[in-house]
This record gives sequence, C-alpha cells and structure tokens, in this order.
Amino acid sequence: MTSTKTVLIVDDSRVSRLMARQYIGALHADWIVEEAATGEEALVKARAVGPDLVLMDVNMPGMGGIAAAEQLRQELPALPISLLTANVQAATRERATLLGIGFMEKPITEARIAQLLSTLEAA
Repeated sequence: MTSTKTVLIVDDSRVSRLMARQYIGALHADWIVEEAATGEEALVKARAVGPDLVLMDVNMPGMGGIAAAEQLRQELPALPISLLTANVQAATRERATLLGIGFMEKPITEARIAQLLSTLEAA
C-alpha cells in the first residue's frame, strides 16, 4: 500500500496538463494532482500544497519554468522537480543538471510520466 502523493503539473498548455493528469490518474488513481499555468502560479501552489513532485514546463508566459524551478529549489531543496519541455537545447539541459532537476522531453507520454512517478513509488 503506497501512501497518497501530490503531483503539481505546471504548463501553460491546458491540453498538456490534462494529458499528464490522465496518465497520473491511470497509474495512481488515489494520488492528488494539482495544476498551475504559470511559473508564478506554480510557486503559490507549491507553497500551499507541498507537492511530492513538480512537473514543470520550461517555456511559459511570465516567469518561465527554469526561473520558477530555481526559486522552488531555494525554498524547498528536497522537492523533486522535473522539467517537461519541447526545448531540448543543451543549455536548458545543463541548467537543469546544475540545479539538480530532472529533464524530460515532450510530448508527454504515459511511459515518460510512469518513469517520473517511479521515483515517488519507492518512497
């Protein structure tokens, strides 16, 4: 019996959030999925709900995913964060590695989501 986890999906695309939510729900119906559409909203939500994992898009209006991830890393150093992005530039990957954040390419697939969630399943 695994304990209930909370996953925060941050993406300005409603479709991407919906897909990720469906994949997480299919794998773990009892887990809580929170959503944010911007980096700023992600910071507010993360502080409020204390997620076990954050899936963060990189390119969003306003505060981008890397800036939001940097701020979350400072405030919640143990929080697992993974970038989900179509931006596969080496500089983006290097920044993620320096921050100790995961990196996964879009499109979001059930297999990619399952891989990310597997880190929480053991916890």
